[in-house]
Amino acid sequence: MAVYTIHNDVLNVQISDKGAELQSIFNTSTELEYLWKGDAAFWAKKSPILFPIVGTLKNNTYYYQQKAYQLNRHGFARDMLFAVEELDETSIRFILRSNAETLQVYPFSFVLIVHYTLKNNALSVTYTVKNTGENEMYFSLGAHPAFAVPLTENTNYEQYSLIFNHYENAGIWPLTANGLIQTQPVPFLNNSNRIDLKKSLFYGDALVFKHLQSSIIQLRNNQNEHGITFTYHHFPYLGVWAAKDADFVCIEPWCGIADSENTTQQLSEKEGIEQLAAAGVFERSWQVSVY
Repeated sequence: MAVYTIHNDVLNVQISDKGAELQSIFNTSTELEYLWKGDAAFWAKKSPILFPIVGTLKNNTYYYQQKAYQLNRHGFARDMLFAVEELDETSIRFILRSNAETLQVYPFSFVLIVHYTLKNNALSVTYTVKNTGENEMYFSLGAHPAFAVPLTENTNYEQYSLIFNHYENAGIWPLTANGLIQTQPVPFLNNSNRIDLKKSLFYGDALVFKHLQSSIIQLRNNQNEHGITFTYHHFPYLGVWAAKDADFVCIEPWCGIADSENTTQQLSEKEGIEQLAAAGVFERSWQVSVY
């Protein structure tokens, strides 16, 4: 495993080739680290890439063309070594190609490219999926970055909020003990644009939203001006999560979602599944600005 660094006048960002996973977002002007430190006592990862599924499959199994396949939660990309395709001071491009190992559990030929780019105080992350096979490809893709809360020593977790750019009327979709989406939502946001953070929010697992209007979320506190602005477009699902009593919050835009309780387990019928024609290209991006 190797760790690579990109930087500019404001940001110093580190990414591992294992899972093409972010390891650090450090603002040299504020001298603050914005990414979770990755404490194994709570959660060892920091920003895994979810591919080719998001969340949990029923019995870790799906069916495609009358054959059963097994995939663990969130898929395999987060645990695989990516190759570095391009690297300069302010950007790096990682690539993962399907191989004999992936084809055993996921019968599609693909290329997954992850491109990190810096501009001023912002980090942009772009995912590109290419279908290199001859058949239509079914997949999900998600981001899972964990941001440090509190950001500064003189603040605490309960002084932070997530602020959406639209007022929302939206329930959350509870998860079963096995990580499956229940069939009915629970009321949560009632003409509101904020979630005030408290650790007990996540004792029942993630807050899962479907089809929010918002595409910008701010993480900020009521004691100082430090925080982040997180921008994402064309991700129909959003997860907000933290490990129990851990000092972070994950903001997770998803193209795809865990299996529902009443799933057929057929990959082509899975809620939120993306379909990509042979030789097709799929691209999604998110950006975080830190201050």
